Amino acid sequence: MTFADIPLFTGEPMVDYFGRLNEIIPTSPMKPSDHPEEWPKGNEMDLPNSYTYSGQEKSTREFLAATGTSALVIIRDGKLSFEDYWLTGGSKVTWLSMSVAKSFVSALVGIALDDGSIRSLEDPISEYIPVDNGSAYDGVKILDVLQMSSGARWNEDYSDPNSDARRMALAMGEDGSLDQLVATAVREFEPGTICRYNSGDTQALGSLLVHATGKSLTDYMQEKLVNPLGFTNSSYWLTDVQGREAAFAGLNLTARDYARLGQVYLDSGKWRGEQIVPDWYVADSSVPTSLHTQPGKPILSGNAIELGYGYQWWVPSKQDGSFTALGVYNQLIFVHPSSRTVIVKLSANTNYGTSMDESTNRDLENIALLHSLATSV
Repeated sequence: MTFADIPLFTGEPMVDYFGRLNEIIPTSPMKPSDHPEEWPKGNEMDLPNSYTYSGQEKSTREFLAATGTSALVIIRDGKLSFEDYWLTGGSKVTWLSMSVAKSFVSALVGIALDDGSIRSLEDPISEYIPVDNGSAYDGVKILDVLQMSSGARWNEDYSDPNSDARRMALAMGEDGSLDQLVATAVREFEPGTICRYNSGDTQALGSLLVHATGKSLTDYMQEKLVNPLGFTNSSYWLTDVQGREAAFAGLNLTARDYARLGQVYLDSGKWRGEQIVPDWYVADSSVPTSLHTQPGKPILSGNAIELGYGYQWWVPSKQDGSFTALGVYNQLIFVHPSSRTVIVKLSANTNYGTSMDESTNRDLENIALLHSLATSV
């Protein structure tokens, strides 16, 4: 079985898939850190009974259930303040990141800049990765790819069986190749002018890391994030049949280990006083730095969305310094600097992708809930 065989976005329940994909499809494993580090315990908090979304007061518990929440972890001031699991989730269950992986890939790009493997974000990505002449990524700046502004032709409509998002899943199958998908992508817009959400851009960044560092994405993440951040559990990347990691969506971690990246970004790239990701890179990653990445400008499947975009991180329209990693089926790492809070929500929202509407996908409502939790503790 491959990733392409999983019945995503059809309304079928995913709770029996997302926590055990290493038993089903090809993966590349990562070991726990050489120096595993548990989260220290903080003051325990209770979830508020309600939150406000679109002018209405709504039940917190009902929303968690309706969106198939498997894990909710809240870190306040670097300490574990709330943790609960439902359905097939658990403290040692590695759950599929979906596009939350994109924010980890971005962090690794920042680290590769710092260690000299990548010279500059102004470099054309095609100086590092093999692409066809005249194709979408030929001559495009790394910065534009980080900002989902490569200009590549792309349709991320999860409800469309003929979309590029579906084509990417098929590229992980028996006759496919993620590297080939990147190398042959077609250009549609001038790079650096339109922010259009495109999972192919992140796969290109994954290829960049592999070719720039001379290491697999698995090995580079093991060295640069898993070991120094004290990951406590085994984890893994989904791969295509050639063994290339699905950089766009294929990371699998526990909720506690997902929270570590949020804490690093909350602390300007540091973990326990050690600089992991350059502070300037974290600052630029977590805000929309270009006119075309401001809230309301990014495009998803032909429609403008209310969020802004950084370097593979989303920025809410309520610009209070918060930012979030966001994946389909309602996976989130929400960072709220003013309250010193990081929240991880892992989910299997059965309705997700059956349409491209907020009424089924509930991305904005998830962000509203987590913002409410951050400001209530």
